[in-house]
Amino acid sequence: MLRMNKLSVAKRAQVLSMLCEGSSMQSTSRVCDVAFNSIVKLLADAGKACEAFHDQTVRGVRSKRVQCDEIWSFVYAKAKNVATAKAAPQGAGDCWTWTALDADHKLIISYLVGGRDATYANVFMQDVASRLANRVQMTTDGHKAYLDAVEGSFGADIDYAMLIKHYGEPVGALGRYSPGECIGIEQRRVEGRPDQRHVSTSYVERQNLTMRMQMRRFTRLTNAFSKKAENHYHMVCLYTVWYNFVKMHKTLKCTPAMSAGLTPRLWDVTDIVALIDAAAPAPASRAPYIHFRSLEAWGSWRMYWLG
Repeated sequence: MLRMNKLSVAKRAQVLSMLCEGSSMQSTSRVCDVAFNSIVKLLADAGKACEAFHDQTVRGVRSKRVQCDEIWSFVYAKAKNVATAKAAPQGAGDCWTWTALDADHKLIISYLVGGRDATYANVFMQDVASRLANRVQMTTDGHKAYLDAVEGSFGADIDYAMLIKHYGEPVGALGRYSPGECIGIEQRRVEGRPDQRHVSTSYVERQNLTMRMQMRRFTRLTNAFSKKAENHYHMVCLYTVWYNFVKMHKTLKCTPAMSAGLTPRLWDVTDIVALIDAAAPAPASRAPYIHFRSLEAWGSWRMYWLG
């Protein structure tokens, strides 16, 4: 198998493409004939480079409508099983990914990985506010943590509404994991004057489905879940740049980043590899090679450095 220091640009692009197309790390290792540890390191390097790139590039977004939601997954074990799990690492348990989506450009404006409490809601909304260039209409679900977070981050400079869904008992053929039946929705104005025609979370919920389809570790009822929180976060960072800059959106006929004016061209995965190379530290310079031809030369050199 190929090791990390010998992987070409094409091979690294193939690995990253498979990870973003829903393949697990083990299957990617087999198909690409690359050592598993090399894939782990490549994912970490890609995640760090994509995190920095998104933070620098997705700024000053001119948006009209923003939808926010959270998607559940877990690391190593579900929260209820962490206490009895063997050698559970730090960060094990339920893991939530917060996303803010531009409803018109389908751009992921901001994301956050962690818990689902008020602390994460505040950090997430502050980041969303810092990336927008104008007043927007925002829609979230009925999660109460959004109320204080949106007010603390935007104040009165936002048109904000909640879309609250009410669920009842599932109907039809029932199974162990049958979801509840949505029996009604409620639009609740919170701040400003939101247009009721655009109070919706449909686009961000569809993006949640894309996340589950494109990242193997988000797939339910499999053993492909993340084993380490760091790998989970790095995959989300990689996916976000891939979704914004590489993946063509069928409705837009271009990528979300092109639609939002963040880039004039269509990216491919080799551009993400270029981000990794640009973020890599410069190789340390080697000390000059000295060939000691005689004991006298060694003695002179040693006396020079020792004074």
